[in-house]
Amino acid sequence: MVLDTNIIIAYLGGEKPIIDFLNEMRREGRPLFLSTIVEAEVLAFSKFSNAELELVQNFLEENFTSIPFDRHLAQVTAGIRRTIRIKFPDAAIAAAALITHTPLITRNLKDFKHVPGLLVHSV
Repeated sequence: MVLDTNIIIAYLGGEKPIIDFLNEMRREGRPLFLSTIVEAEVLAFSKFSNAELELVQNFLEENFTSIPFDRHLAQVTAGIRRTIRIKFPDAAIAAAALITHTPLITRNLKDFKHVPGLLVHSV
């Protein structure tokens, strides 16, 4: 499954339902994917100290498979944006779910509900 930025932020913020959900997914051996767009959004938080930034970077690298924003992802992202009105980061995150053939886990269902072929779940 591909995780939206708001899921990672909730996890880092200590929200128990999100922590429990991700821990369960890891125990079950489910692949957890992050678009490099999500990584950039999370790492852009300006209030991280250097030590916190390093901890978050390590957490992302150790717990998730990174989906790089490459040419194929760019093409799928562009296709989504040609079809519906959606912000670029959201289209790129949706594209990552589409190319991995996995659902997108988010708290923001409304931004993704019109993406053709996208399975979206909320936690």
